Amino acid sequence: MQKKPNIIFILTDDQGIWAAGCYGNPEIRTPNIDRLAKEGMRFANFFVATPVCSPSRATFLTGRIPSQHGVHDYIKEGNIGPDAIPYIKGETTYTDIMARNGWTCGINGKWHLGDNQIPQHGFTDWFVHQQNGSYYNDPPMVNNGQCVNIPGYSSDIFTNEALRLLEKYASGEYPFYLSVHYTAPHSPWTGHPKEIVDSYDDCSFKSCPQEPIHPWAKDQSLTGTCLGNKEMLKGYFAAVTAMDMNVGRILDRVDELGLRDNSLIIFTSDNGFSCGHHGFWGKGNGTKPLNLYENSIKVPAIFSHPGRIPEGVVEDAMVSAYDFMPTLLGYLGLPQPQEGNRPGKSFSKILLGKEKKDERKEVVIFDEYGSVRMIRTKDWKYVYRNPEGPNELYDLINDPDERENKIDDPSQKERICRMKEDMDRWFKKYVDPSRDGFKFTVTGDGQLEYLKKMV
Repeated sequence: MQKKPNIIFILTDDQGIWAAGCYGNPEIRTPNIDRLAKEGMRFANFFVATPVCSPSRATFLTGRIPSQHGVHDYIKEGNIGPDAIPYIKGETTYTDIMARNGWTCGINGKWHLGDNQIPQHGFTDWFVHQQNGSYYNDPPMVNNGQCVNIPGYSSDIFTNEALRLLEKYASGEYPFYLSVHYTAPHSPWTGHPKEIVDSYDDCSFKSCPQEPIHPWAKDQSLTGTCLGNKEMLKGYFAAVTAMDMNVGRILDRVDELGLRDNSLIIFTSDNGFSCGHHGFWGKGNGTKPLNLYENSIKVPAIFSHPGRIPEGVVEDAMVSAYDFMPTLLGYLGLPQPQEGNRPGKSFSKILLGKEKKDERKEVVIFDEYGSVRMIRTKDWKYVYRNPEGPNELYDLINDPDERENKIDDPSQKERICRMKEDMDRWFKKYVDPSRDGFKFTVTGDGQLEYLKKMV
């Protein structure tokens, strides 16, 4: 009888889709991510639901958009101590369902969904950063409820714990789910292994053009510090390469323990990032007003399971983080939660190579970040900012870098009206009025409030 598959979910922090060799970047060194792509399926069009960490992570876990789960910005307070806030309290996550169905669940690295000292949502092994995970050396951690300080470099520390759990789980009788949530390559871009930083001394960084400053980024400190700064580019690339080396350690140990054939390994990021592209450094909150550029909302996504998922495949289907929960549960043959009005659709047939191209209906992707909403088809993107604007319309076939905003083009008036109607209809179907992003002041500077569901 086939054993239930194990899941290893590797999540990075602020990794642009361009920041991996297998995604076409010849400058950054990611041999282990590239190796995983060769052994599985690499998605060219995987979108997060919000271009900032905490709400994106909540959507991965719950399959619900921010205007449903109530996390609209990165979590600024409520991580530990007497004022800790469980921001996704009451939500059903896929780890809740897996734990109820026999999987042992462990996590290490960045949680960033509040109340970090308390193991939550089916996790029995809990080794997470105390705060938001932005320290790389001697990080303050929570080890199964106890606050501890661990000496060393964070990517190494998280991997050491992952290897320990892999050995523990390999000797057990139950399938396991292991989340490894690296803080890399989130800022700061200092304090990384010197030999790796120095190895990028001669890099020209053509993959990160330092464009003239974006008008929406002139008051943003991150852009002011980093734009045109080669040391910051070296630090970002070094953070990725150091993390990639640790991914290699995990892949090697999975092989050594004989777990590979019965393990689905997933690699992705919580949001995208720009390192000078479009004239700013950052993600969705790297500009004011907040942005939904492709670099902010598209992330690397690789799925590998020998014998089940075709190897060396580049998949161009458009999928979203809100599709992740139904996909994973469907892949494992687990029940989908009936409550929650989730918008996602499983793409497990794509993973298994069983969905034919001519059977696929046109997929439309939706995003939100506070009062900013987006509808994206294969060819066009419309961004609406309520109520102040400015709004945007991009022809992604002829203008994939989003340089020419066609919002005032008279010939596009009908298209704009149609896309706005489609977007409004979709959000009306799924938004919880008590947690509607339109109703809250989301600035990109962090969330302090737990939004309870109004009954």
